[in-house]
Amino acid sequence: MSLALRDALVAGTGRSCGYGAAPVAADKPTGNTIPYQVLYPLGGTSSGPPFGDQAGDGRMVYQVTSVASTAEQVEWMADKVRTALLGVGPKGGFATPILPAGHTVIGREVDKEDGVTVTSGVYSYVTRVVLHVTTPDS
Repeated sequence: MSLALRDALVAGTGRSCGYGAAPVAADKPTGNTIPYQVLYPLGGTSSGPPFGDQAGDGRMVYQVTSVASTAEQVEWMADKVRTALLGVGPKGGFATPILPAGHTVIGREVDKEDGVTVTSGVYSYVTRVVLHVTTPDS
């Protein structure tokens, strides 16, 4: 799930996304050049049979931290994150697919946003998202 979400964020924002840490210089498409985003898995819950079993459902929570050098730039990056996750395509459905192997994302929502903070001249914006996931019937 996490890697599929990270890949969707990269595709939808056009900026690099680190997994649990800042992206490195070799990460595509923009390396560690700011603005970028960092994805943190925060856990989840399951319902029905165990998650991963046939017809198992899960609620997965993630934090996406946008990082930039100005308040305006970090808000722009946070907007790109929201658009990547919640934007609708011209034919309906989400514009940016999230394609985890063996699972289907059936719902997405922003759970919480903490807004802009600054530490030592680095601006960040935290967006917490929830993905509702199911295991397709075989």
